[in-house]
Amino acid sequence: ADKALRIGLVSEVVPEAELEAMGQNLVDEMMTMSPMGLRMTKEGLNISQDASSLEAVAAMEDRGQVLCIGPYLEEGGKAFLEKRKPNYEDL
Repeated sequence: ADKALRIGLVSEVVPEAELEAMGQNLVDEMMTMSPMGLRMTKEGLNISQDASSLEAVAAMEDRGQVLCIGPYLEEGGKAFLEKRKPNYEDL
């Protein structure tokens, strides 16, 4: 675990007794994010696993463009400017 942290394979290491709580914290944080953004990120990462560097960049760029034209970007921007948490539930 320490080596994985040192080489950047993981971003944090916690004791086993805290693992479930840490996982729940990550889930809670992800649930505040744009569902479409999470979906597009997951798709891009899945494609990138077996793609060349150029194909991986193109896949992420394609998904980024999709995200720039939808209601999720508008709600995220408004929430940021209004200093509130975004509400993606009704989109």
